[in-house]
Amino acid sequence: MAGIYIHIAFCKQACHYCDFHFSTSLKKKDEMVLAIAKEIAMRKNEFESEVIETIYFGGGTPSILEISDLKFLIDEVYKHYKISENPEITIEANPDDLSENRIIELSNTRINRLSIGIQSFFEEDLQLMNRAHNSAEAKKCLEIATQYFDNISVDLIYGTPDPSQNGEQAQQMSNERWLQNIQTVLDLNIPHISSYALTVEPKTALHKFIKDGIIPQPDDGVAHEQFLILVDTLEKNKFIHYELSNFGKENYFSRNNSAYWLGKKYIGIGPSAHSYDGKNRSWNVSNNAIYLKSIAENKLPSETETLSETDRYNEYVMTGLRTIWGVSLAKIETEFGERYLKYLIQNAQKHIDNAKLIVENNVLLTTRKGKFFCDGIASDLFWA
Repeated sequence: MAGIYIHIAFCKQACHYCDFHFSTSLKKKDEMVLAIAKEIAMRKNEFESEVIETIYFGGGTPSILEISDLKFLIDEVYKHYKISENPEITIEANPDDLSENRIIELSNTRINRLSIGIQSFFEEDLQLMNRAHNSAEAKKCLEIATQYFDNISVDLIYGTPDPSQNGEQAQQMSNERWLQNIQTVLDLNIPHISSYALTVEPKTALHKFIKDGIIPQPDDGVAHEQFLILVDTLEKNKFIHYELSNFGKENYFSRNNSAYWLGKKYIGIGPSAHSYDGKNRSWNVSNNAIYLKSIAENKLPSETETLSETDRYNEYVMTGLRTIWGVSLAKIETEFGERYLKYLIQNAQKHIDNAKLIVENNVLLTTRKGKFFCDGIASDLFWA
C-alpha cells in the first residue's frame, strides 16, 4: 500500500509560528490546481504496481480551494492510480473555511476525514499565533462537522506563552487554559487529536517578536508539564498515544501519518512536497513560480537523494521511537547487521538505566518518562 500527499501552497494569512511553504497571494491558484493535476498524471508510472491507500491534502490551507477544485484533483488521482476499496482521504481545514454549507459540500465528496487546525479555543492564543479564525468559529465548526463526518482530527498547540502574566501565575493559568482546550475537544467526541509544542522557527514572525522582547520565550518546562497533562487526560478518556504528537481512539489512527512512520511509500505532489520510494527521497522546489514554469515545460521540479544504509537506520530509529510500534531489534539485525544492533543496544543502555527506554518482546520503546524527549534520545542512537 502507498499514499499520495498533495500540497496546497496558499493561505489567507501567515500564522506567526509557521515556516511551511505557502503564499498569501491567490492570483495563481487556478493555474496551480491545473499544474498539480498535471504532476499527478506525470508521475503515475512511479506507482504503477502500487495501490493507493491514502490521499492527503496538506498545506498551506487546502480548505481554501473550491469544492470543484478538490473533486477535480481527487478524480485525477483515481484516473491515473489504482485506489484501494476504502481509502482514507483527508483534507486539512481551518475553522474560518468551514461554514455549514462548506462542510455539507465536503461531505458529498470522496473526502472522508477532516483535520481541523483549531490550535486553541482562547482568543489570546489565537491572536498571538495570528490565526484567521476566532474561538466562536472554532467551536461552531466542530459542532457542525461532527454531524456530517465521523473521522475528525483536531490540531492543538501547547506551551504557548502568555505575555500578560509572569512566573508561577502565568504557568497556572496556562495549564488551566490547556486543560479547558483538551476538555472542549473531548466534550465534542472528536476521535483524534494531534498536538504539538509551540516551536520557534527561524525567520518566522514569532522568532522576531521573541527577539524584540514583545513575546516571552516559550518555557520548555511548561511545555513538558502540559505534554504530561495531555497524555494523562487523553489516556483516561481511552485515547491511544500511538505517536509522540498523535492520539486516537481505537480504529481512528491517521492511516496517512502512520504510513510515514512505518516507512511506506508515498508521492508528494505540489511545490515543496516530499516523496519516498523506500530507497530514495525527493522533494519539489519550494517556489510557486518555478514549480509552475517547470510543470508547464513537462519537467519535474525536484531533487533526489539516495538514502545510504546509515540514513535508513537513523530514520528507522527516529520514527520508531516516536511510535507505539518502537524499534524492532530483530529488524535492525536483519536489515542493517550485527554491528548496528550492538551499537544501538550499547548507546541505548544509559536511557534504559534512567527509565526513558525499555525493551519489550525484542522491541525498543520509549517509556512515559522518555516519550517527550524521544527526538533527543534518537539522536544519541544515530550512527554518526
